[in-house]
Amino acid sequence: MLETIENRVRSRLIKYLGRDDTGIRKVVLKLFLDGGKYTTNDIYKFLHEKDFDISYRGVSAMVGLMNTRLGILSIDVTGDHNIYLLKNDYRDIVRSVLDNY
Repeated sequence: MLETIENRVRSRLIKYLGRDDTGIRKVVLKLFLDGGKYTTNDIYKFLHEKDFDISYRGVSAMVGLMNTRLGILSIDVTGDHNIYLLKNDYRDIVRSVLDNY
């Protein structure tokens, strides 16, 4: 049986969240589900407002991993800062995984 892209993404998301000891990954995924476009700095500030103790580099690494390993983010590199947004194709999958996690 061939594994669909959706099933692979779902599986990767579940594993990714399974290694989320602090809940920070879940919070960032929920932020992206809101539909906004965010820079690393936007996410960094948001997480500090939520009392997460993470460095700017840590945020950069986390978002980069979401982009490369999970493949769920779109990235705009045309300006001074990378701007990330959740790809529409994966919005329902991310919502479903978060609702059931």
